Amino acid sequence: MRILWRPFGFSRILFKVERCRISESESLTPLAWTSQIQKLSRAPGIFLLDQRKRFSTMPEIESDQRDSELFSPPSNVRGMTKLDRTAFKKTVTIPVLKVRKEIVNKLMRSLKRAALQRPGIKRVIEDPEDEESRLIMLDPYKIFTYDSFERAELSILKQLNVNPQISKYNLELTYENFKSEEILKAVLPEGQDVTSGFSRVGHIAHLNLRDHQLPFKHLIGQVMIDKNPGITSAVNKINNIDNTYRNFQMEVLSGEENMMTKVRENSYTYEFDFSKVYWNPRLSTEHSRITELLKPGDVLFDVFAGVGPFAVPVAKKNCTVFANDLNPESHKWLLHNCKLNKVDQKVKVFNLDGKDFLQGPVRKELMQQLGPLSKEKKHSVHIVMNLPAKAVEFLSVFKSLLEGPPCSIELLPIVHCYSFSKDPNPAKDVQQRAGAVLGISLEACSSVHPVRNVAPNKEMLCITFRIPAAVLYKNQTLNLDNHDDPPLKRQRTINKVFSEEKTQISSLNWKRFLPLPTRPLHNEI
Repeated sequence: MRILWRPFGFSRILFKVERCRISESESLTPLAWTSQIQKLSRAPGIFLLDQRKRFSTMPEIESDQRDSELFSPPSNVRGMTKLDRTAFKKTVTIPVLKVRKEIVNKLMRSLKRAALQRPGIKRVIEDPEDEESRLIMLDPYKIFTYDSFERAELSILKQLNVNPQISKYNLELTYENFKSEEILKAVLPEGQDVTSGFSRVGHIAHLNLRDHQLPFKHLIGQVMIDKNPGITSAVNKINNIDNTYRNFQMEVLSGEENMMTKVRENSYTYEFDFSKVYWNPRLSTEHSRITELLKPGDVLFDVFAGVGPFAVPVAKKNCTVFANDLNPESHKWLLHNCKLNKVDQKVKVFNLDGKDFLQGPVRKELMQQLGPLSKEKKHSVHIVMNLPAKAVEFLSVFKSLLEGPPCSIELLPIVHCYSFSKDPNPAKDVQQRAGAVLGISLEACSSVHPVRNVAPNKEMLCITFRIPAAVLYKNQTLNLDNHDDPPLKRQRTINKVFSEEKTQISSLNWKRFLPLPTRPLHNEI
């Protein structure tokens, strides 16, 4: 960064004006001020704003235009596909305030609003003409003249005996001084969406580029690495998630090709090969929400466990966990992460298809947990099914899964099943689809929690309900039809017990979860 000193009112070459000071006494005298205006009006290059704002030394650029162009990279970078950092050099004129060096720290606390904040630029620099002074860089969007300071700022300047006269300096900006959004906006075709968001997975920036951004993909990847400390690799998803193993093909846009990464979520550490497993950093809040529902001693069956974001924190609560994933890589890293977080003695890990896991280990454990011969204290049983694209289909496995007399209603397993919906009423849509698979109505005995907006008109939700005994146990469906109470009344009975643990659907205001504006580099998998 190079500073070229051009004090306001002193440079004939730069501003084409003669030095013209206004003393404090003159500024308070209307007659003197009128006289100064007459003098200034004859000086070329002076732009008179009004009597209150005095004058500006940047007449050739009006405020709105200056604001939009001042910190934009040079126009000649438009269309660049291979990053050339040297092409981003630009000189801008900014205001500075000269102060004594011993009061800088005290003064800066009061000038936070007015001080310049740009990447790689010091807000306080040495005065090249006075060793005892420092120059405070000011925000040119906020400070134009003496009157641009707020009353409190002027007060502190007066208390510290600081001359509020503003000087102008030529500041040379380089690639390091521009933000990623500014760089991409200058490079990509005018009018195109250039949002620079991404999902961070350890040292990896995971992007989801749109078609119009693909010609610039390598440049975009490098900019993400340059502008985000700790990011050393940028990748782009090039196909949809494979629903079998929940992974996807990716292309390394820039940086190292190492996909072995470590992430920290909710105080737990996870390690895995991002190219071979599923990990979504935007589900952190949901992982925490489900974990908080369980109490010590409860049992969790995680049907699609991935690398353990549900299993690990739940096991840390002294719960018993049965975690399963069909992907061999996920199974490997699930085992690893259980050991890494010291919960491997509390988690039983399986590498099965979800259906086989439910019909095998889950069924066996439920028969023991819920059976009449069990002498242990009864704890809540939770089943998490986080495979939004297909989890609802797996609900059919619960039909007649258990044999024998049914357990009491309060001991029936609680299911947390995830799903996507594009319906205008996503909560009702998920309830109806889940109910259709189970052969019952869930509208009176379930809750639906909105997880996140995946894309425009596409929501991810979690439906929570107790599995009715009429569904879970064999030979119960026929008895339900012959019961004295109509089906709806029995559903309400179940709902009454369940209501203490659920969030009422009626309390959801789906207007809060309308799709956000599309952010092409930030869309999640």
